Amino acid sequence: MKKNLFEILVGSWTLVELIEVPLEGGEITNPMGTKPKGIIIYNRDGYMSAQIMNTDFEHSDTKNNKPYLAYSGPFKTDDEKQIVSHTMYVSLFENWRDQTQNRKVLFKDGLLHLETEKPFMSNSHLVIHKLTWKRIGQPNKNH
Repeated sequence: MKKNLFEILVGSWTLVELIEVPLEGGEITNPMGTKPKGIIIYNRDGYMSAQIMNTDFEHSDTKNNKPYLAYSGPFKTDDEKQIVSHTMYVSLFENWRDQTQNRKVLFKDGLLHLETEKPFMSNSHLVIHKLTWKRIGQPNKNH
């Protein structure tokens, strides 16, 4: 029997990559540095927590890089659209609190790929974020 998106997401994941991709083309950047660390946890109770740290923040020469991102709250999945929705009950960024942000979900080569559903402005460019996660404590498997 095929697992639904909720069941596949449940667990703990460690960040492999976070990139910012301009929609009009141009340079792909690393908004949380070149070697970010992160963990995202999805619980069976329908709550999630995400934390991402910029490990080379001290060496960054741009004001736009953030040193830390953290939020937690309920999550919902949409199997038909292959989307996970994160509602930020608490967030390090005050303007994110009580927001719901959707992420497109793709599983490939045993990795979880999350992508911002709606583009947003960053450094005067319309961009999306693409994050790649690896399940903690389990070998890579195709889902």
